[in-house]
Amino acid sequence: MSKRQIKLGAMIHGVGHGWGEWRHPEALADASVNFAFYKQQAQLAEGAKFDFAFIADSLHIHAKSSPHYLNRFEPLTILSALAAVTEHIGLVATVTVSYTEPFQVARQFASLDHISGGRAGWNVVTSWLSGTADNFGKAEHPPHAVRYRIAREHVEVVKGLWDSWEDDAFTRDKQSGEFFAPDKLHALNHQGEFFKVKGPLNIQRSRQGQPLIFQAGVSEDGRNFAAQNADAIFVSPESFSEARNYYQDLKQRAARHGRNPDELFILPGIRPIIGRDAEEVEQRYQQAVELVSIEDAIVALGRPFNDYDFSSHALDAPFPDLGELGSNSHKGTSDQIKQQAREHGLTLREVALRFSRPRRDFVGTPEQVANAVQDWFEDRAADGFIINSLLPDGLQYFTELVVPLLQARGLVREEYQGNTLRDNFGLAVPANRNTLKRSQDAVA
Repeated sequence: MSKRQIKLGAMIHGVGHGWGEWRHPEALADASVNFAFYKQQAQLAEGAKFDFAFIADSLHIHAKSSPHYLNRFEPLTILSALAAVTEHIGLVATVTVSYTEPFQVARQFASLDHISGGRAGWNVVTSWLSGTADNFGKAEHPPHAVRYRIAREHVEVVKGLWDSWEDDAFTRDKQSGEFFAPDKLHALNHQGEFFKVKGPLNIQRSRQGQPLIFQAGVSEDGRNFAAQNADAIFVSPESFSEARNYYQDLKQRAARHGRNPDELFILPGIRPIIGRDAEEVEQRYQQAVELVSIEDAIVALGRPFNDYDFSSHALDAPFPDLGELGSNSHKGTSDQIKQQAREHGLTLREVALRFSRPRRDFVGTPEQVANAVQDWFEDRAADGFIINSLLPDGLQYFTELVVPLLQARGLVREEYQGNTLRDNFGLAVPANRNTLKRSQDAVA
């Protein structure tokens, strides 16, 4: 069996990422607030030995937001419930740094880590929708560069709080009456540009030491932040060549930060459509395509541009010149869209449909999809994949038809080797910074 194996995550996204998926005849129209659905999807992924389940999030909606965004579970709440009905699969939640306090985030993820037995992961986002500020009493949405300064300090503080207690701090000696060793409790006393946090955190470290850090860095700021801080990176490349270029770039950046590039996992998000034969493949692909109307695609296209309304532009005219629009929202994605439209001379209609409808990279029979997954992995365009199901039974098709082929090739595990998310990724438990300092001081 190959030492390097494909990492797999399942995005559990309720009624779907887009606007029309809930209308599929077999879709659960209330899936985004249906615990039974989330439980079924998480257990399906765990049965296929996936590394983690992932819950995305955002904090601002409007009347034209996608159905899933309009009505869905808060990530840490649903993952805490899923922790009780799973045993091995990692549980990764999106939480923003721009609209939370580090102490709150550190405590919530430490709690999830204990509830799950060390399976928590934090997907760090900075929030790109300016309307989020209105929900938190903020005068304005922070500029893109400022959000990444906030992110660096926020993550630094959270990690510091996770180390408040050394691993053997709680003695719980009933005879002496000592509940903990006082010299192994540490206040953080952080004072920075954005946060002032004394600490210590009121919960001990978990069996994996600290939850894993996930991120999705596309812009220059995002790439640098991810290369320095993340254990795993989500990305949505347009092509194999784009994915491989991104992969090489992030690994090189990680090395420049003094990190082992093999301990940073690049995970493209893919939307596979699988059929048992060519006829079923085409039938299922067309089902997915027909769920995306041009009206919905135009609304979806506006999202990375801070929900810009593209309906005022002619559909079949060249993609409009948007200037700096998008630079303070989802900068990496909006810049990519502008560049692709410019390079390929696309109309607004073509861009919208290209952005919303499934590509054919991972569409095919089980053998064809397994081959594509293997090619991306072995040619260093990916360390693994986030599986985002377009059809209601998409995850079931992937786990039942594609995963066994990858397991037979030695590319995906057949059994879990441990119980924590770090075990799944083959990452060591990080040393507590205070214990490490104690050891260094003793040698000095």
